[in-house]
Amino acid sequence: MDIDGLVTLLKEDRSNFEHRYVKELGEVKQVVEAVRAQGLRIVLTSGSFDVIHEGHSMYLEEARSKGDFLVVGVDSDSKVRERKGPARPAVPELERLRMVTHQRGVGIVTLKYPEHERWALIHAVRPDVLIATEETYSAEAIAELERTCCGKVEVLPRMATVSTSARLRKTYFEIANVVAERLPTFINNIVKEIAGER
Repeated sequence: MDIDGLVTLLKEDRSNFEHRYVKELGEVKQVVEAVRAQGLRIVLTSGSFDVIHEGHSMYLEEARSKGDFLVVGVDSDSKVRERKGPARPAVPELERLRMVTHQRGVGIVTLKYPEHERWALIHAVRPDVLIATEETYSAEAIAELERTCCGKVEVLPRMATVSTSARLRKTYFEIANVVAERLPTFINNIVKEIAGER
């Protein structure tokens, strides 16, 4: 498929995962250049998007409202583990990519890896608007980004009432409580069975 045909397809209100997932940064750059050539403003954001919830959907919708075409960088499994520990992500990268493409207004998605150079995706996209959360960049980093590779950095507040990490901690705690309640009975039954009392 030629690049113009791809851009037309990306404007459809369908997931089209096999076309929206762009694997290489060089390909991302080509798609963005073709979209920009049509006079559209490019918006970029990124994140883990682990266990997609209402806050993610609201955030992506707000990001998309800042321009015409939304590019989303999704942290690879290895990048999420590096940032959040060995128990994360809860959802593997391919599923997270698919879920992001199902969100309204997403143009293309790509994976971000730990081995990428700092701001590699930002430099490839050169967005008109870069969307970030409050803790993503320092004021100095924002000034540097706007000076070197972005039209504007716009900071959005977190839109979830509860983060994915908090939800997972709550789930782990609930499981631990159930195990703690049932473990004595379970051990007692095993001891009785070994002792031949059952």
